[in-house]
Amino acid sequence: MTENQSYLDMDLLRFTTAGSVDDGKSTLIGRMLYDSKSIFQDQMEAIEKASARLGGEGEEGVNLALLTDGLRAEREQGITIDVAYRYFATPKRKFIIADTPGHIQYTRNMVTGASTANLAIILVDARNGMIEQTCRHSFIASLLKIPHIIFCINKMDLVDYRQDDYEKIKGTIEAFCSKLDVQDIRFIPISALKGDNVVHKSERMDWYQGGTLMYNLENIHISGDHNQVDVRFPVQYVIRPQTKEFPDYRGYGGRVAGGVLKKGDAVMVLPSGLTTKIAKIDTMDGEVEEAFAPMSCTILLEDDLDISRGDMIVRSNNKPEVSQDIDMMVCWMGDSPLNPTGKYTIRHTTKEARCVIKEILYKVNVDNLHRIEDDKVISANDICRVSIRTTQPLLFDKYNRNRSTGSVIIIDEATNNTVGAGMII
Repeated sequence: MTENQSYLDMDLLRFTTAGSVDDGKSTLIGRMLYDSKSIFQDQMEAIEKASARLGGEGEEGVNLALLTDGLRAEREQGITIDVAYRYFATPKRKFIIADTPGHIQYTRNMVTGASTANLAIILVDARNGMIEQTCRHSFIASLLKIPHIIFCINKMDLVDYRQDDYEKIKGTIEAFCSKLDVQDIRFIPISALKGDNVVHKSERMDWYQGGTLMYNLENIHISGDHNQVDVRFPVQYVIRPQTKEFPDYRGYGGRVAGGVLKKGDAVMVLPSGLTTKIAKIDTMDGEVEEAFAPMSCTILLEDDLDISRGDMIVRSNNKPEVSQDIDMMVCWMGDSPLNPTGKYTIRHTTKEARCVIKEILYKVNVDNLHRIEDDKVISANDICRVSIRTTQPLLFDKYNRNRSTGSVIIIDEATNNTVGAGMII
């Protein structure tokens, strides 16, 4: 029981992998799972058989990339097409990995995998150095405000583990990233195929004095990544059991998007502007004295107010912005181009509204970060800045202040497909 409880209480780190095609993303994840003993016996037997059919690689004769390349098309082509999620844990921390595609036409998949990540691992081939996709993925990681980026200079075994090659690539990437807004950038020379500096320290690169990739993942500080200053609680569901045990129970369920909520705190409900105090905070494990991002909980208030899904509980002296006119950066995911005067459904926290595209301001060339103002055709995988008007006011923060209350998704009303991911600026 104690072991289970300690497992549940462990930190959860979400990270995404990115890089160009065949830079070794899936092999790296396979190596991490293999060397950290996070593979079940039946999984190992399955990839050994698949490796034998496809031609094994690596010192063990096992193609470790097959652990994440689950789609048949991926196994046949040896590439990652969809976002593959893997879950594993070490004695120090739990992990969710999003292995994202390297092709330019799958940029939208990288945005999907990176949208909730605490950390991004960007792989760079030591033979090729920084290329177009390195710039693209670095920019997207910066745009999505991923707090930590680790550049893994992979395939060091193919350049004889030379320090000069590593330092040259590191210098080029540092010069490019100086133009981006990234809090924490780290560099690690690795060989995913041979296992150098992935889980175990490399004896062949004794010139590198930093920690291994796994050491960085286990010890990187993530508790400060959430905004614990601005109280934001979007109401997801009104809970009224109306049973004999709870005849008068009225709670507001949701996930804390920012700040710390405590029993007895004075709060305001938006958009009504009514004020009250927190009477109680319930969770799956019972009543708690406080709740903080990103906890899921149920808030009970002292006064019986008219509150519904889409409303937000905040502090009266610290309110989000309220507007129907919003500027945002959008990664377009739809197969059809963005309609400059189109009407779409927009989902923001727990609220849904309709919106119209007022203006496409510019498109971003993600390879050199230049703005393209004369080309307003926004196709799949393009990133642009748009101005929209919503049918109802939204309660939002800027994305760089709060990723939860500063992000939206855009939905095509005709097909109900998600066609855009927006970051409010």
